[in-house]
Amino acid sequence: MDITTIIGWVLGIGVLVFGIMYDKGDPENGVAAQMIVDNLFNFIDVPSIAVVLGGCISGLMVAFPLNIFAKIPRHLKIMFLPTKYRPQDYITQIVDLATEARINGLLSLEGKLNETKDEFLKSSMMLVVDAVEPDKVKQLLETELEYLDERHAQDRAFYDKAGAFGPAFGMIGTLMGLVNLLKQLSDPDKIAPAMALALVTTFYGSCLANMIFIPMSNKLKVRHEEEYLCKMIIAEGVQSIQAGDNPRFIEEKLTNLIPGIMAKKMGGGGGGKEKKGK
Repeated sequence: MDITTIIGWVLGIGVLVFGIMYDKGDPENGVAAQMIVDNLFNFIDVPSIAVVLGGCISGLMVAFPLNIFAKIPRHLKIMFLPTKYRPQDYITQIVDLATEARINGLLSLEGKLNETKDEFLKSSMMLVVDAVEPDKVKQLLETELEYLDERHAQDRAFYDKAGAFGPAFGMIGTLMGLVNLLKQLSDPDKIAPAMALALVTTFYGSCLANMIFIPMSNKLKVRHEEEYLCKMIIAEGVQSIQAGDNPRFIEEKLTNLIPGIMAKKMGGGGGGKEKKGK
């Protein structure tokens, strides 16, 4: 489980609650600082919630097809229970396959591939085992990577757009509250509710955007980069095996695809890692 997401949200909510409840008191008159729970009720306004949350949902429904909404549970799973993509594990698998192919031929790989859990690696290597032309293999793999990139970009766009709708509908709620306020200046009892709608909606919109939607989009981007790197390693490794490259050369080549900071985290030997450290 990705505990940082939970910690981030809990910390963000805690900071907001602290800022709302904290009262520094009046030290000169002997009034100590205190936490005023009643201050929280000043930030609870049902019409404001309806305007911001309902506005975001309605805008997203207009902007995106229904199937994107159906992916939200899967996106939450990716955030909290992500698949572990370890580049070095894929490099090790590919080097093992390259060694096997070099010793016993490409057809000997079929048995090993049946034990592979990664479907992309399995399907890509089967193209080589089935003697598909190198140009077609390269085209298929590049198309798969492009599709992955576009599909994940569309998913992130959903939350990016939600992050834009939140403050926008917060501002709309503020304008609504100001209009009501200006029309009710003669009635003091109605000024406070109108002022609440005018100010709290902006607060709600900013919180939704900066605590939920934008961070979710960025976390999905991080997950995408992890998966994309491993699939790129697979694509390059498969083409190298098909070309008959030396397993040591393949390992060096694939290791150089890994960002330097990630290579340092993995540690260990390897010529490529040593070069990155120089």
